Amino acid sequence: MEPFVLRSSAVTLSVPTTADVDRIAQVCTDPAIAAWTVVPSPYTRDDAAGFVEGSVPGGWEQERDFTWAVRAPGAVDGEVLGMVGVSAGGEPGTQRRGEIGYWTAPDARGRGLTTEAARLVVDWALDPDGLGLTRLQWQAFVGNWASRRVAWKLGFRFEGTLRSYGEQRGMLRDSWMASLLPDDPREPVMPWGDDFARRRDCGRTSA
Repeated sequence: MEPFVLRSSAVTLSVPTTADVDRIAQVCTDPAIAAWTVVPSPYTRDDAAGFVEGSVPGGWEQERDFTWAVRAPGAVDGEVLGMVGVSAGGEPGTQRRGEIGYWTAPDARGRGLTTEAARLVVDWALDPDGLGLTRLQWQAFVGNWASRRVAWKLGFRFEGTLRSYGEQRGMLRDSWMASLLPDDPREPVMPWGDDFARRRDCGRTSA
């Protein structure tokens, strides 16, 4: 599949290019991104180059991993403000499930950009005329409240805590899991418990 642009009045999503390598390398040294994602740590420019020149185009070509850089409205080649992507399993023509992931640059947090970007990707991933997934999952390491807040805003339904489930650099960590189906509303549909209610406005790692 050829990469394409997704747009709204708030963000533009376009494939990251070699022009973004230095910015990605800088952003991914952020301690919060290292703590909550599976990017290499310490993160180097070579890691960023390998991601942009290998992982991203390879994922699109194989129609398995679809990655976009989050940019300002109308700025197809603008500064990278975050990253969002969806991975898909199964074969086209069958019922398929996928998983969404995202991170946000420190200087772009707290502006709702990740929620808006993820909404565009969710809509495409679940649209029968898009990727046509039957189930879209969100997973985050326990404690990543900012990522959880984004998923909650988009209508993901919390399904529980999976012990020693998510792998991060050779270690297994407890993870939260939630899902969204094509006919689910794309807005909060359930409280995620008193603890979440108290903390959903805390931290801005991914939102």
